Amino acid sequence: MIPVSDVAKKAGIDEKYLEHYGNYMAKIDLNIRKNLGKRKGKLILVTATTPTPAGEGKTTNSIGLSMALNALGKNAVVALRQPSLGPVFGIKGGAAGGGKSTVEPFEQINLMFTGDFPAVSAAGNLLSAMIDNYIHHDHQPEIDVRRIYWPRNVDMNDRALRKVIVGLGGRFDGFPREDNFVITSASEVMAVLGLSKDYVDLKKRLGDILIARSEQSKEMYARDVKAEGAMAVILRDALKPNLVQTQEGTPAIIHTGPFANIAHGTSSIIGTDIALRLFDYVVIEAGFGADLGAEKFFNIVTRAGDFNVDACVVITTIRALKYHGFDRLEDGFCNLEKHMENISSFGVPAVIALNRFPDDTQEEIDQLRKFCDEKGWKMEVSEVYTKGSDGGKALAQTVLGTITTKGTKRITYTYDLEDPIKTKILKVAQKIYGAKDVLYTTTARGTIRSLERREYGNLPICIAKTQFSLSDSKSLRGRPSGFEVEVTSANVSSGAGFIVVNMGDINLMPGLPEEPSAHGMDIDADGNISGVF
Repeated sequence: MIPVSDVAKKAGIDEKYLEHYGNYMAKIDLNIRKNLGKRKGKLILVTATTPTPAGEGKTTNSIGLSMALNALGKNAVVALRQPSLGPVFGIKGGAAGGGKSTVEPFEQINLMFTGDFPAVSAAGNLLSAMIDNYIHHDHQPEIDVRRIYWPRNVDMNDRALRKVIVGLGGRFDGFPREDNFVITSASEVMAVLGLSKDYVDLKKRLGDILIARSEQSKEMYARDVKAEGAMAVILRDALKPNLVQTQEGTPAIIHTGPFANIAHGTSSIIGTDIALRLFDYVVIEAGFGADLGAEKFFNIVTRAGDFNVDACVVITTIRALKYHGFDRLEDGFCNLEKHMENISSFGVPAVIALNRFPDDTQEEIDQLRKFCDEKGWKMEVSEVYTKGSDGGKALAQTVLGTITTKGTKRITYTYDLEDPIKTKILKVAQKIYGAKDVLYTTTARGTIRSLERREYGNLPICIAKTQFSLSDSKSLRGRPSGFEVEVTSANVSSGAGFIVVNMGDINLMPGLPEEPSAHGMDIDADGNISGVF
C-alpha cells in the first residue's frame, strides 16, 4: 500500500480535504465540492445474473475493471458499498474483493472501517431511545404504543432479535411493548445516509422519518420527538465518503452499505457525485442481480442523484449458469438472457463479463461465447481475481468501445412516479422479474390504500425479495415463467424517500448459518488477523 495522501494526490484531492484514519484510510471533507467543476465522468454500472449463495464476484470485478482502466492510461475510480459485519461473520464473506483485485487495507475495511456503520446504528438506536423516553415522560401528543413503526438495529445476523419485548422491569424501566431489530444495512438511517446530498438534506430526511401514530391517529415523525438534530450530529463524519486504494494503487471511494435485496443496494450519492467530478470513469457496483440492485439503481438512485449510466457490465459465472440450469450450462443461459433484457429495457448498453473460475473448461467458455455471439452481445472473460488489471484489460477495452460507439442516452424508467403504487409494483414484476401477475395479502392491500390516501403514492418503490431467483421464491431457478409474486406487506421510508414493498418470505434480520465464517477467524500474539475473506 501507498500512503493515502499519495492516493489522494493521484485522484486530484488536495491534502486539506483529507481526514486521516491512519496511514491508508481517509475521509473526504464535503467542502471539496465547492472547488470541483461539473461532473465529467462516465458512469459504469456493474451488476450480475442471479447469484448463487456464494456470490459471483461483482465487487472483485468492479475493482479489477477500475484497475484495468487505469492500466490502459485512463483516469478511473471504483465506488463501492461498505461491508456489513453480518455477511462477514456469516457465509458470504466481506465486500472488499478477492485474489489480486481487492481494496486495502482489507481486514479493516471488512470489519469496522472508519466507524460509519456504528454511527448509523447509534443514530437509529438514539431515535428508538428518544421514542421510548417520549412515552415514559407522557409527552403530548401521546404516542400509541401499539402503532410504533420504528425498529432498533444492529449490524449482525442475529435471528433472536427479530421479535423482542422491551421495557420490562417496572415503571422506571420504560413501558413494556413489542419491538424488533433489523440489520443495520436494511435500516432507514442507512438509506437516508446513502441518498442525502448534504448536511441540510440529511437533517431534513432524518426529521421526515415516520416513527409512529399518536393516540389520535396523527402521523408522528422523528422531528416530533426532536431527534433529527442529534441524529445528524452522530452522522456528521459518516456522511463523508471514505478514500482507500486497490492492490494496484487505484483510488477507491467506499461509502454506505445498503443491501440490494432489502434496500436500494449501492454506494452513496455524495460519493458518486464527488467521483464523477474527479475522474473520467467511475465504476460503481449495485448489489445482487439486475432484478435487484440494478433495477433500484435506475429507478431510485439515478432519480435521487440525477445520474446517467453510460454502460453496464453484467457479471456471470459458469457456476451460476449451471446452478440455474440444474447442472446443465446451456439450460442456465435463459437467466443471463433475462438480465440482459432488463438492462436493455433501461436503454443502457451492456457488456457481459464471465468471471472465470479455475475449474471452468475452455469448452464451457466457448459454449457461452457462441450463445452471446448469436444474441449479438459482447462478452469478455475476466480473470482479475488471478491476474489483477492484466486479467481485465480486454473487458475494459470492450467497455470503453461500447461507451464510445453507443453514447449516453436518457434512462428509460420502469414506471412513472405518478403511477399508482400497485401499477409500479406490477410493472417491475412483469417487466423485470417476468411474472404473470401480483398477488396481495389483505394487510398489504390495505396498507397500500392507506399510503396513497396519505399522499405517499408518488414515491418510487423499493422491493425487498429473495436474491436467489427472479421470482419471490428462491426455489424457482433459471428464468421462471407463468409465476405470480405475492406482496406480503408494505411501508413507507419517508426519510429515504421510497416505499418498501416486501415480497415472499424476505426477512430484514438474517440469521447465521450452521457453520458461520466466524468459526474460522482468529488473531495471533502480534495482533495479525486471519480468516476474514
